[in-house]
Amino acid sequence: MIYLDNNATTPLDPRVTEKIIAFIKEHFGNPSSLYPLGREVKGLVTEAREQVAAALGARRSEIIFTSSGTEADNLAILGLAEAQPEKREFITSSIEHPAVLETARYLEAHGYTVHYLPVDQTGLIDLDFLKSVISPNTFLVSVMLANNEIGTIEPIEEVVKIAHRYGVPVQTDAVQAFGKMEVKVDSLGIDLLSVSAHKVYGPKGAGALYIRKGLDLKPVLHGGHQEFGLRPGTENTSGIIGFGEAARILREEWQKDRNRLEKLADRLKSGLEKRIRGIKFNGHPEKRIKSTLNFSFPGLPAEAILLALATREIYVSTGSACTEGSGEVSHVLLALGLSQEEASSALRLSLGRFNTEQDIDQTLAELPGVIDDLRREFGS
Repeated sequence: MIYLDNNATTPLDPRVTEKIIAFIKEHFGNPSSLYPLGREVKGLVTEAREQVAAALGARRSEIIFTSSGTEADNLAILGLAEAQPEKREFITSSIEHPAVLETARYLEAHGYTVHYLPVDQTGLIDLDFLKSVISPNTFLVSVMLANNEIGTIEPIEEVVKIAHRYGVPVQTDAVQAFGKMEVKVDSLGIDLLSVSAHKVYGPKGAGALYIRKGLDLKPVLHGGHQEFGLRPGTENTSGIIGFGEAARILREEWQKDRNRLEKLADRLKSGLEKRIRGIKFNGHPEKRIKSTLNFSFPGLPAEAILLALATREIYVSTGSACTEGSGEVSHVLLALGLSQEEASSALRLSLGRFNTEQDIDQTLAELPGVIDDLRREFGS
């Protein structure tokens, strides 16, 4: 099996698996319980919080555990909206993850004005448009750090400078950036930041939201006192422990992983461009997460290529895992100016920690033949 869909989810690192299994075997107490069984688990959750905070350059008290990056995005946006009800404008980009775009549509349905920043053909947002629409009535600007479909890295530091001039906080969905580039909250200047465990070789069902100290948010779920009163409900302790271990490993190994994966990705990209006529690369040529590769194969439906590769046990995607199978053409690629045909012919290949040179060699050997076969079949 060759797994090239690491942006959708990553395999569990064996060290994370061992940590979770040992925790499950030895600890079942509720971290809210005051007796020793609960206090032991509370201590381990605190240790995991410290690991995630350290990976982001944050304070332990600034990390709120959630069930996912999607929940973290929702808490950031809706929680801040609830805290500032007098402000009725929200700014985001046109190529955000559905976790942000659908929340923006929810706000619009409830009387808010939402401004969607356009992007150029490489996926970079229009900073001049941001300057033209931001105002003292804006309660938040939310722009993702690295795009999940094309890997383009947005100029978050510039967004922060513009927004902070108006006293407007900035949130970034860093789910796809975390572990693939340096993500430090102070160097970014960010106020809110979302991450997810299952994108960094941790378990599904665990995410986190960084909230800069002093920023007021209201809970969007209501119940108990957990997570500093911002995210009620008994914690997913095994997921949190796994997230902490994944963050610990990430701090030690992300640069080594990135350097190795960039070399593999460059070889895959150049190899496919040499071997397949008419292939079109989507995204920024330089300002991007290099392990994310998005290509259009005009004249061919992406699903046909994906399924043909799957019969050879090579697994890729047609875009975001949250929209795959919906039948919708990628809003990200359309925002870049691609035609419907180009967007519907696009595949994403995303590399991860466990990919090897052999995986790249095999993909380069198989994919050009798959494209040739399908072109004959579709007459393109």
